[in-house]
Amino acid sequence: MLLRRTFLNLAAGAAALPLAARITRAETYPARPVRLLVGYAPGGVTDIAARVMGGWLSERLGQQFVVENRPGASSNIATGMVVRAAPDGYTLLLASTSNAFNAALYDRLDFNFIHDLAPVASIARDAFVLVAHPAFAPKTVPELIAYAKANPGKVNMGTSGPASASALFSELFKVMAGVDLFTVHYRSIGPGLPDLMSGRVDVMVAPVASVVAYIKDGKLVPLGVTNAERVHALPDVPAIGEFVQGYEGTGWVGIVAPAKTPPEIVALLNTQVNAALADPTFKARLVELGAEPFAGSPGDFGKFIAEFTEKWGKVIRDAGIKAE
Repeated sequence: MLLRRTFLNLAAGAAALPLAARITRAETYPARPVRLLVGYAPGGVTDIAARVMGGWLSERLGQQFVVENRPGASSNIATGMVVRAAPDGYTLLLASTSNAFNAALYDRLDFNFIHDLAPVASIARDAFVLVAHPAFAPKTVPELIAYAKANPGKVNMGTSGPASASALFSELFKVMAGVDLFTVHYRSIGPGLPDLMSGRVDVMVAPVASVVAYIKDGKLVPLGVTNAERVHALPDVPAIGEFVQGYEGTGWVGIVAPAKTPPEIVALLNTQVNAALADPTFKARLVELGAEPFAGSPGDFGKFIAEFTEKWGKVIRDAGIKAE
């Protein structure tokens, strides 16, 4: 509850400023290029989402929104830079699932993601899918569960790293389905996919964007998506929650800013992001990336992040997972 109240308070401070000051500041922003930091290398889903949204904001607001990649420490380097930046709307973070995980994964961070950053706008929910090598006998989630229970510890499940969404969504599946799977961690999704497609590992939870082409080519078999509902990119693939009641593992991306960023700037950016998410062409681009548009107010986004952080913090602590 405390996390939720904190983010809601950060998102709802507009009334504290005089109306004239709020209008003037909103009319003059942005007066120079805006930095949008991404905590990962170019080319991933988070980076692509930042560039697509940055292009939209540049066109609509008349100033460049420049994407800067600052990879390292599971996005903590980029996050710390934004926390320490001036709260003037000119340094933003493309936040993602990892930011919420990190609150529980790392014992010592020099910032608090909930307290030191203000929610601006949610952009998309990332879809993940449980995929298998074509020669693997189970072709559905119920078949996998039955097979794993009959062969405890003999099914190899790859992940994109011990602290990744892939690993945590896998861990939740194992607990909720009551199965014993042997986990094989890779440094990222890239090194894991060749082993999956060669049959060295049997199954893997991966971002839809990373595997949809292999699914369409028949090189991988989709068993179920981790999202609560089926996703547009794979409409015929059931949700794992259809077979494991209550299961859900959803990735997400959105924009956050330093905590004291003027609320009228936050409101302006939120309005423009939501306009993009209502645009059919923009929405179609997200779907191509295996993502679902995720619009809402700053308060909605703050509430979502707080609840997500609490849920996955418990999973991380119960499983004894730590960042490497």
